[in-house]
Amino acid sequence: MCVMAGEKKAGGMLPGVSFVQADNGRARITQWRLPPNSETGRHRHELDYAIVPVTGGVLTIDEGGETREVLLRAGESYFRRAGVVHNVMNAGAGEIVFVEVEMK
Repeated sequence: MCVMAGEKKAGGMLPGVSFVQADNGRARITQWRLPPNSETGRHRHELDYAIVPVTGGVLTIDEGGETREVLLRAGESYFRRAGVVHNVMNAGAGEIVFVEVEMK
């Protein structure tokens, strides 16, 4: 499944581009590409997941109405529990790429 960047969303951000690289009984692996001024859109993960940054950069995370900036470093992965509603935004000047691994 591939979601292509297109028209700006409400708030002026473009949608990021995602591509499911693998989806089986054990994991779903999705590559995300966030060009400048783009976002994933508000969503909730139903599964625990890990993020593997391919490129570095600063992302803005909106969780439950609280916004914070997060520095990604290429190759420095992290784990998150399922259930948190959030939106991931790239307000920087360069594209940010990461791989999301959801564990089934």
